[in-house]
Amino acid sequence: MNRHSFRLIATLVLLAGFSAHAQPAPGGARPNILWVVAEDNTYNYVSAYGDPLARTPNFDRLAKEGILFERAYSTSAVCAPTRASIITGMFAPALGTQHMRSNVPMPSWMRYFPAYLRDAGYFTSNHAKTDYNAEVLSGTWDQNGNQAHWRNRKAGQPFFSVFNTTASHESSLHKRMAIKTDATKVRVPAYLPDTPEVRADIAQYYDRVSEADRQIGEVLAELEADGLSDDTIIFYYSDHGGVLPRSKRFLFENGTHPSFMIRFPKKFQYLFPLPAGSSTKELFNWVDLAPTVLSLAGVKAPDYFQGRAFAGPARGAAPEFTYNFRGRMDERYDFSRAVTDGRWRYIRNYRPDVPIMQHVNYLWKMSSTREWDRLRGEGKLTAVQRSFFEPKPAEQLFDCASDPDNVRNLATDPSHRARLERMRAANNAHLLRIRDTGFMPEPILRDLCGEKSPTEFSRNDRDYPLARIIEIVDRLQLGDSPKAAELKAAMGDPLPTIRFWGAISALNASKSALSDLTPLLRDPIGSVRIAAAYATGRLGNTEAAWPVLAAALGKDQRPELRLEALNYLTYLPNRPASFQPLFKAAEKSESRGENYVALAAKHLIEK
Repeated sequence: MNRHSFRLIATLVLLAGFSAHAQPAPGGARPNILWVVAEDNTYNYVSAYGDPLARTPNFDRLAKEGILFERAYSTSAVCAPTRASIITGMFAPALGTQHMRSNVPMPSWMRYFPAYLRDAGYFTSNHAKTDYNAEVLSGTWDQNGNQAHWRNRKAGQPFFSVFNTTASHESSLHKRMAIKTDATKVRVPAYLPDTPEVRADIAQYYDRVSEADRQIGEVLAELEADGLSDDTIIFYYSDHGGVLPRSKRFLFENGTHPSFMIRFPKKFQYLFPLPAGSSTKELFNWVDLAPTVLSLAGVKAPDYFQGRAFAGPARGAAPEFTYNFRGRMDERYDFSRAVTDGRWRYIRNYRPDVPIMQHVNYLWKMSSTREWDRLRGEGKLTAVQRSFFEPKPAEQLFDCASDPDNVRNLATDPSHRARLERMRAANNAHLLRIRDTGFMPEPILRDLCGEKSPTEFSRNDRDYPLARIIEIVDRLQLGDSPKAAELKAAMGDPLPTIRFWGAISALNASKSALSDLTPLLRDPIGSVRIAAAYATGRLGNTEAAWPVLAAALGKDQRPELRLEALNYLTYLPNRPASFQPLFKAAEKSESRGENYVALAAKHLIEK
């Protein structure tokens, strides 16, 4: 019997032995569940995945005693939108939480998944990071904060506890430290210049992952000291990949493919169809974490979950594809979606007019990012390294087996046409299935939803006819040039979202197909007006663009609209001097959260 046949039979036997509401252990025993999380860690920086430079003995031990997941993927490549997906069991674009630190209202029926564990008698604790891109809903945690610990539960009470370390977070590369890893031995990705500064950042990152491993080892030691290892299922994962330039925040393999392993103690090994010490190529996504934990605890998952349980009584079949998303990353707007089967990666870029490497203040704090940008300005990069600062294609297709750095786009290769079309169709089906809110620019989403959650608004096909929107955007973008009749129809559509995409798509139109953008410069919807001004300016008529964009920077405008205008102005040349006072006023403005308006304005002042 070959390995695949054995897995299939083992899975069928496992599923046949469970009923939909079976308890997860004989005699009613329930497992404790512990999550240990290291931030910003791509899988290949853990030695269990085969990296000879990695020093991660605790992660390796979990892999040796548990199951190593070779094809586990985060929903996104940045923290808060990914954590929104994890805590809700839904893809963040279905909630409108795909933009970094957007804090939109949750639907009235929403409960974060630990609340269901509490209902079942579990003690839930979170030490200590939340960052869910939304409020922490009441009833989620018994304890949440730096003092939260399983040790604070009632005697004999099963627990679900989360411990998070920031040792390998992106910020750990903002300042040079003493480096232990030999920088001459690190592998420099093909998209980065091979310089001492870049090598130093990579080496330091190895050290920071090692430190994260050490800190997580301390938590595991506490579990053993309490005599709980034999009763506890341990998950180790990272919130997403990272952390070097063009990994975190980006939908390439190294931004969305974190490390992941689970250790099942002997009494609970029957909850997964592979023995300890195994690895699996089964696809898994972070949106699957919530249903899996509930399954292991014997708790029925709510119907609104968009993931599937991969272990326990509710284990479901592995999918053919899994999905990732990218929205606004800090102060930079973008909109991309990705599909992978574990080898092939398809990326649909809905904003091909902006480069992959947009200037993000936080990302530019890393010396290797500044080095990459400096060499670009000096004309010293290869074509591959330079391409990430240039407008991107609407579609990308990568073979991650032969091209792990994702630098050879096969989307236009006729020999891969069938695969491209199949993955494109899978992406569109996924967007419809989850009711992806990303086609509404953030200001439009805020205006249309009002106090209502984006989830509840977007499920009304009258207000948000998603299938029609996707079809129109694909017609406008996936070809040599949009047809004149299609572009004119989009610009005159009653739905502001479609008018917006008509304005943006004008950048791809030939002169013969281009419709007059002038009416959209007076559109009643701010996002449509400034998108038309941006397109007008990029097409050469900057004099018509400046007044519209200047008005959008007014103090009375919504912060999201001001930020959108600042993004457009970044890519319009020869801005008049009259904009400098507007930029300075925006830099001093108050805004929610990270004040991304101020950061975008600061960059324009310096530029």
